[in-house]
Amino acid sequence: MSTNDSTHAPFPGHPGAARRVSDLLPVFPWDKLEPYKQTALAHPGGLCDFSVGTPVDPVPEVIQKALAAATDTPGYPTVWGPVELREAVAGWLNRRVGAEIGPQAVLPTVGSKELVAWLPTQLGLGPGDQVAYPRLAYPTYEVGARLCGAEPVEYDSVDELDGSRVRLLWVNSPSNPTGRVLGRDELRRTVAWAREHRVLLVSDECYLELGWEADPVSVLHPDVCGADEQGRQHEGLLAVHSLSKRSNLAGYRASFVAGDPVVVRELLEVRKHGGMIVPAPVQAATIAALADDAHVAEQRGRYAARRSALRAALEAYGFRVEHSEASLYLWVTQDRPCWETVAELAALGILVAPGDFYGPAGERFVRVAFTATDERVAAAVERLRG
Repeated sequence: MSTNDSTHAPFPGHPGAARRVSDLLPVFPWDKLEPYKQTALAHPGGLCDFSVGTPVDPVPEVIQKALAAATDTPGYPTVWGPVELREAVAGWLNRRVGAEIGPQAVLPTVGSKELVAWLPTQLGLGPGDQVAYPRLAYPTYEVGARLCGAEPVEYDSVDELDGSRVRLLWVNSPSNPTGRVLGRDELRRTVAWAREHRVLLVSDECYLELGWEADPVSVLHPDVCGADEQGRQHEGLLAVHSLSKRSNLAGYRASFVAGDPVVVRELLEVRKHGGMIVPAPVQAATIAALADDAHVAEQRGRYAARRSALRAALEAYGFRVEHSEASLYLWVTQDRPCWETVAELAALGILVAPGDFYGPAGERFVRVAFTATDERVAAAVERLRG
């Protein structure tokens, strides 16, 4: 019989298959922006791309050297990484974040987006469970819920949620896209709610070192998490961190999760079976990056100058900036539909992200990333000022 016989079931993943994972997911939002990118590219002065928060500055030399020195590593690395790596993470969390944590409660990950997308699956969540995340949020929180068949649920306040159904609660401070920072009191109340209902709270803290008008605090800080009645300070809590922004390592996929050692150990066992291993040279680079604070301060200075220039130009053009007290983004509005703003700026050769990528609540905002080069920021400022 011909392999093209119509009575044969289609291969998994082919059109017509009984179930395709992609059918469970929303349309990839960035594909919608492509026509506007083409408009912006056609500008005589070239594209000023503020749509994606991707680093453009060099990888610090101390990190490049550490990576190069570890390239002759023919053997398999481990999922947990060497103790030196986990001690470096724990030391940084103590020094910079104020978290009292040990290396047994740390796990390197292959970029933070990978962890966000697959964490519900790796925790064993599925149909009947709810994954909750802020109403304005990074789209991958929803994707992670859908990949395992759980129900994605948005919230403004945790008091809106059904504590008997939510199994995983995402917190994001500083926020992507808004740059909003949650204060200690609000974080303490959220931790208390999660513990009362036995919900795992996972805090996405990838922008923690990029506070401008506020001082972001980790959910792992003693002022926030305190201790449970058995004295286990981080029970029911995880924090996700990335080196992509603070160290220009988006291309390295260097990140980690830390917190409740029981949950970390369970994730380790699952991820060992899945072969989710950070390459050994990247592990070495992570150790070097976390040991050096100077390059972080230098990069912060670059971002601060770009942020100041873009904010002034956007406000002069007629935008209102909301939140934006931290992170790598300005959350701005002209009080009209976001796609109209995207089109207007694209005609100036400036590409930004429409706010509805992050939920319907963002439909009248756009997100402006200040991760472009100084030259591109200056070009955009000139165009905005006419």
